[in-house]
Amino acid sequence: MNCEVPDIEKMRERLVKLVFDYSFQYSETSGFKLAHGGTSPFYFNCKKVTLDPEGQYLIGNLVFEALSDLRVDGVGGLTLGADALANAAAYTSWLQGRPIQSFIVRKAKKDHGIVASIEGKVKRGDRVVVLDDVVTTGASTLQAIAACREAGFEILGALALVDRQEMNGRENIEQEVPMFKALVTCEEVMRLYRAVNREQ
Repeated sequence: MNCEVPDIEKMRERLVKLVFDYSFQYSETSGFKLAHGGTSPFYFNCKKVTLDPEGQYLIGNLVFEALSDLRVDGVGGLTLGADALANAAAYTSWLQGRPIQSFIVRKAKKDHGIVASIEGKVKRGDRVVVLDDVVTTGASTLQAIAACREAGFEILGALALVDRQEMNGRENIEQEVPMFKALVTCEEVMRLYRAVNREQ
């Protein structure tokens, strides 16, 4: 089954707007505590976008397009952040007639049944891209990369929904994989923030 892909640039613009409207907070006076323990004037909680029907439609198409030049067998990353992205991309790939498996990297190996850190139909030797919803230091992406290496996957790169452009996240990831891409950057969201506040 083949579906025509809509205008990618318009989809990116719409995704930036969704992230700005539902996932972004900014404070000039007080910082937000982040997962790595530091603080930042920016805060992103992307679940309201990654779990939204329109958000999944946009993310699925944009991830699929971003990886279209690669022969990818699977996409996934550390649960919970990567799960919705991977599932959206897998669904879109089926509609486009080029199926890509989604997979989940557990935060810890399960201690019963078949002990495994990765769930899904991906297998040793598969070519994969690691996904994440937000990259700051890159720690969760790097944890997923390590698990994928242990599972014997060929890692083509990593892709994030949002690159916070702080704490060397991009640089840390690029030291481990050949490619890193982000669908949305903090700079793009802040540009929209400043434009909206000028109008008020």
